[in-house]
Amino acid sequence: MTERKPLDPVDYAIISQSLIAAAREMGAKLIRSAYSTVLREARDGSAALLDAQGNTIAQAELIPMQLGTIGHVFQPCTRLYPNETLEEGDFFVINDPYSGGQHLQDVFFFHPILVDGKVIGFSASVAHHLDISGGDPGLNIGAPDVYAEGLIIPPLKLNMKRDWHGGAFERLLRANVRVPHQTMGDFDAQIAANAIGAQRVTELAERYGAEKITAVMAALLDYSEARMRAALREIPDGVYTGEDAVDDDGLSDTPLPVRATLTIKGDSAEIDFTGTAQQVRRNLNAPFAATVSAALSCLKAALTSPDIPFNAGAFRPIKVTAPLGTMLNPRHPAPVRARMEVCSRAWNAIMKALSQAVPDKVIACGFDTTTSFVLSHLGENGWSVYLEIFGGGFGAGLDKDGCDAVDNPLSNCSNTPVEALDQDFSFFRVVEYAMRTDSCGHGRSRGGLGFVRSFEALKDDVRISLYSDRFRRSAEGLFGGLPGATGYCEVRRGSEVIKLRSKDAMDLKRGDVVTLAVGGGGGYGSPKERSPESVAADLEDGIISDAVARSWHRQDASA
Repeated sequence: MTERKPLDPVDYAIISQSLIAAAREMGAKLIRSAYSTVLREARDGSAALLDAQGNTIAQAELIPMQLGTIGHVFQPCTRLYPNETLEEGDFFVINDPYSGGQHLQDVFFFHPILVDGKVIGFSASVAHHLDISGGDPGLNIGAPDVYAEGLIIPPLKLNMKRDWHGGAFERLLRANVRVPHQTMGDFDAQIAANAIGAQRVTELAERYGAEKITAVMAALLDYSEARMRAALREIPDGVYTGEDAVDDDGLSDTPLPVRATLTIKGDSAEIDFTGTAQQVRRNLNAPFAATVSAALSCLKAALTSPDIPFNAGAFRPIKVTAPLGTMLNPRHPAPVRARMEVCSRAWNAIMKALSQAVPDKVIACGFDTTTSFVLSHLGENGWSVYLEIFGGGFGAGLDKDGCDAVDNPLSNCSNTPVEALDQDFSFFRVVEYAMRTDSCGHGRSRGGLGFVRSFEALKDDVRISLYSDRFRRSAEGLFGGLPGATGYCEVRRGSEVIKLRSKDAMDLKRGDVVTLAVGGGGGYGSPKERSPESVAADLEDGIISDAVARSWHRQDASA
């Protein structure tokens, strides 16, 4: 931290909270302005305010994975186009995973915030776009490299007047996506979110002066750093290790290990992923920016309270490394669309390492995997693409049951209401949507339930594509807790049942019913220690069956 001139505490409190409120307003604007169900309903997007150097100052509470290292995504842009070259109307755009991005579907927009011609910060947004070209609508599960995954946008500086609103860049994007109405509408939602963020910061600068706004930004970073260092000092010095694994690469049945070594020394931490599997030919690799984001998000979630801003200052005491050529730091041009699978295993490995030092602060593994599920159909009026991100059961903690049917901690997407799907899509319908009884891992605290969704194809030539994980390896429990149920996906075609892998695709016929089931979270502590009252409540709510209820009761369990 740098010594700075003291700020008036009242000014600091008002301005810092105003910046955080502005980021939240950006997130609300992004979601409410969106066109696609994946952004409008599932909320797969994020927004943030950065300082003039690209450090995250404040962000909306949406997707931790997308914004944990947004500064890494920003840096390639500012290196090419320094602040002094920027003019009113300029903006940066990037999605290239090998130039600082994460995966191609997450397109980042950065708009400079200028006061008296000087850049004092940036408004930033990112959205998971429904279709960004590539070899299959919405998701090309068989992509052998990043080129087959979609349109690659290197770090670019563009201008709203010249390149958008019918300009060359907007027309280029429109020509390369299958569902331009939704995709271009979501791009406009990002621009609207950035505009409101820039407006709010400009209003603050007009009231308090640009110099004071800049000083508060720096102080907010220092505050988060101090709180993170204090949290790290509470952990005993030492070296802690954890390991988990991705089910497979979609080509073989071989598990892919993810190993994390956590070193705590005073008020700093290092996370090293040496021992993780080598990069694979399918899209399960994670660009290093995504790996760093997963690691930082895990430490932030486990060690600090929610009131500490999730900004760049919190990351100063933490160093993350991963060997080049592994799944967590692949060589170009490895495909990376499903990066969340290996990043989720990185989260699990770090959480297991932390459990050795601070068992009261961690949670068991959940169905911590992104299930990206796509149904698409080419009709007379062009493509229709449905994409949704599913979670599962959360892992249990020391004194808390895991949440049921929620997205994993890195993603945080919402489930799309069936009514919204009925409104937007005519080539399929949802015929079942329900919790999976007994899918939770048993324990003193139980894991969360998974759920099941079934879709009936109403036309021929509907394409299903998905990637997921934990179809073969359960979410493990902690300290005697039992694992949750695994997931599965199957297609019923008349009397035939076709089992799909966790990374798969196929063409459907009219009348086919696709059932996707996601698994549950692991338990925490021995099931024998669960209170009879909790068991009775779970039985009454249909979370567990009669047989499981009997086995959970301490007297029955010890008999």
